[in-house]
Amino acid sequence: MAPVSTNLDDPRFTAVGLFAEAYIGLTARFAAQFEEHRLSAVEFEVLMRLARSPGHRLRMTDLAGQTSLSTSGVTRVVDRMDRDGLVRREACSSDRRSSYAVITDAGRERLEAVLPGHLALVQEWFIGQLTPEQLAGTLESLRKIRDAVNPCATAGAGEPAVEAA
Repeated sequence: MAPVSTNLDDPRFTAVGLFAEAYIGLTARFAAQFEEHRLSAVEFEVLMRLARSPGHRLRMTDLAGQTSLSTSGVTRVVDRMDRDGLVRREACSSDRRSSYAVITDAGRERLEAVLPGHLALVQEWFIGQLTPEQLAGTLESLRKIRDAVNPCATAGAGEPAVEAA
């Protein structure tokens, strides 16, 4: 068995460290802006996922796969957001064990209030730091890594929209 590398200058440490530092820095800048709109980062993520999904809805299991939440975690967040009127739960007509999270008009309004400031921060601290070529390469690389480590990240995104009864 080969010995474990103790080379602390290993570029793999640098790559993961830089990625983590960039992510932490961006999320810290976003958090203050979300708080101004009475949203957590997770609630913002849920609203964005639902707003960008076919029919503005996702099965709860797909929503868990697309977010940083477990199945029970997504249930707790959706229940809280349901009480706040930002999303609602709907039964799945084809599978009684499943339910959908659906963004409400109030959820869309809250999201629309957050987006201008959020996009300004994204532009200033992420997109604006890169040339168009660097951005294209970064997006390609992030998709490749995301697809490898989180193959469920796009679960439900390609499903046809289901009309509410």
